[in-house]
Amino acid sequence: MFYDLSKIFWFFVQPVNLAIFLLLAGLLAMLFGRRRLAATGSVLAFAILVLSAWTSVGAMMLTPLEERFPKPPLPEKVDGIVVLGGGFEGAINLVRGGYELNASGDRMVETAILARRFPQAKIVVSGGRGSLFLDGEGDADTAPRLLGALGISADRLILEDKSRNTYENAVFSRKLVEPKPGETWLLVTSAFHMPRAKGLFDKAGFATIPWPVDYRTSGKEGVGFYRNNPVDSIQATTIAVREWIGLFAYRLSGKIDQFFPGPGG
Repeated sequence: MFYDLSKIFWFFVQPVNLAIFLLLAGLLAMLFGRRRLAATGSVLAFAILVLSAWTSVGAMMLTPLEERFPKPPLPEKVDGIVVLGGGFEGAINLVRGGYELNASGDRMVETAILARRFPQAKIVVSGGRGSLFLDGEGDADTAPRLLGALGISADRLILEDKSRNTYENAVFSRKLVEPKPGETWLLVTSAFHMPRAKGLFDKAGFATIPWPVDYRTSGKEGVGFYRNNPVDSIQATTIAVREWIGLFAYRLSGKIDQFFPGPGG
């Protein structure tokens, strides 16, 4: 139920969709002679689009998420690597049978690099089909083709292909791996996603060392106008809004112990 409600809620509140719905509401209000209501909806939609596409608000919202867990020194010994799904173009790979990467593909690239650096480490790929509306191949189904092509043997892979969100990534990976005390596991995911992911893995009892990748900001963004192209700016705003809402929802539902998990626990 939590999964379905979260996906439906996000469909309506992500910035571009919200602007469309506000414009539609404004149009309907105009048809019924509610000019003030129509103007309000149109102005709000315009403001959302301008802030998302033409300002640095998205990057400014992403920066504290990405800065929360600095990348630590590599440990001398690594028993396993957990990489969270989200790095593949699932719909394309389902049809074409390849391993096309999306903007979060750094997760898989970094995992391959770490796998070569620690040849004894097991690799957990956690990610099923995480979309309520779109059909696509889960990352755990695609990853063996890419990692195999990069020289990572299949017997090192542990594939968790049932999870649909980060909470299930943590719970299902913990059950599948059953990590032992004293083992060292790296958690690989996008830097903006690490606070939520680390909080959920800690709550699930899976101790990990955060290894953030896929940075979207320089960390030095300030207030500005037209600092990036509009498409990337909208994407940054969308990602940031989703992560902050996700943190709030998971804390409210008791799935994480802190609103903004950090290195101090």
